[in-house]
Amino acid sequence: MHIDLSGRTALVTGSTSGIGQAIATSFARAGARVLVNGRDEKRTREAADRIREETGNRDVQAMAADVATAEGAQAITVVEPDVDILVNNTGIFAAKPVFEIPDEEWRRFFEVNVLSGVRLARFYIPRMAERGWGRVIFISSDSSVLPPTEMVHYGMTKTAQLAVSRGMAQSVAGSGVTVNCVLPGPTLTPGVEEFITDLMGDEVPFSEAERRFMTEERPTSLLGRLIRPEEVANLVLYVGSELSAATNGAALRADGGVIPTIIP
Repeated sequence: MHIDLSGRTALVTGSTSGIGQAIATSFARAGARVLVNGRDEKRTREAADRIREETGNRDVQAMAADVATAEGAQAITVVEPDVDILVNNTGIFAAKPVFEIPDEEWRRFFEVNVLSGVRLARFYIPRMAERGWGRVIFISSDSSVLPPTEMVHYGMTKTAQLAVSRGMAQSVAGSGVTVNCVLPGPTLTPGVEEFITDLMGDEVPFSEAERRFMTEERPTSLLGRLIRPEEVANLVLYVGSELSAATNGAALRADGGVIPTIIP
């Protein structure tokens, strides 16, 4: 299977580290023009430089903006009014007892995890449909179908992404534009590493903390370890390519088998 994205422009939000950076790197390696996004200008520029150096693709550009705000999303669309591939990866998570989550925290999680993608998709999808081709991918989570007790507000936003992506896909049926969700499971990103270290204690070697976390907190995983960001990016690259035309309005799992059902 050969994926060549030469001539395509891909915007990957929240791509200065973790899954987002792995996705941006995979698109750059496939020949796409890649827009790397983050809130901090210096960090975003450094991430773009790393991807450029690693892949040899010189057409990797930094696009610093806070897409969790209407102003930030608009700043991107003004500079880049047309993209071929949109990956809505920006997201936050945090553990908090559900009955202690205040209203403002529910709103913040919804703004960052859901509305950031809605705003960009609302702008770009009609333009993609006019051109007759486009790929939009929401990076959801296994938490969309298995709401974690310690992060109910996070799970809520990931479930919302499934509904948004399916509804948007239906709205442009037959246009050549696909809209899908990819559902990673527990993945070794800087944020997850910090989360597990806080949970297990920093006196525990991380390899042991990872093992205990998977055994105690995610026992349904068939992989038995944290997923690596590149393993999620492999699926996203396919969904963003010409080869995935028949994959639309779907929730696609890269969860390591942690979801104990056949169909999410």
